[in-house]
Amino acid sequence: MEPNKFYVTTDPHADHGDHHDDDHGHDTGTMLGFWIYLMSDCLIFGILFAVYAVLGQNFAAGPNPSDLFEIDMILVSTFMLLFSSITYGFAVLKMEANNKNGMMLWLIITGLFGLAFLYLEIVEFEHLWHLGATPMASAFLSSFFTLVGTHGLHVTAGCLWLVVLLVQVQMHGLTAANKRRIMCLSLFWHFLDLIWIGVFSLVYLTGVTLT
Repeated sequence: MEPNKFYVTTDPHADHGDHHDDDHGHDTGTMLGFWIYLMSDCLIFGILFAVYAVLGQNFAAGPNPSDLFEIDMILVSTFMLLFSSITYGFAVLKMEANNKNGMMLWLIITGLFGLAFLYLEIVEFEHLWHLGATPMASAFLSSFFTLVGTHGLHVTAGCLWLVVLLVQVQMHGLTAANKRRIMCLSLFWHFLDLIWIGVFSLVYLTGVTLT
């Protein structure tokens, strides 16, 4: 009776297909889940846009948008956010080329643009508060602060997420998991850019021109 024989393969590619299928399935599941999250966020902002559209003309004998908004500063903050989407695109290109340092540089620039946007938004809110244009002053201001503030909170979350990603990439490199996270944040960042275009058009441009 022959002794039992054990065969150990040394071929590094023997189970490559199984790992590839697992990674592909994980990637597909992550992106699908994130798209579902973005759709839920679309519903939230859709509701806030609808609320502003209904209440945005109820000034309660108080100041209206043309009295409050400094459109020049809003334009600067808008360009800050638009430029951040462009620089994030450059970061993704560097990631696809496996250029970790180049990708991190563009992500840092993206984060700085995001922080500049947030700083200008905080300055605007402080200016309005100083003028007495608080959320309690009218339905217009309540809906304004809710819509713009919710977007600002999302940008803040995006900046924090960006810092976490930079740390992870620095520690572990451009792994498949980190690339997935970078692409998810890319979707989130561009989504916020699109939402802000809607905010700028409905709240600021329409408010200034129609009042």
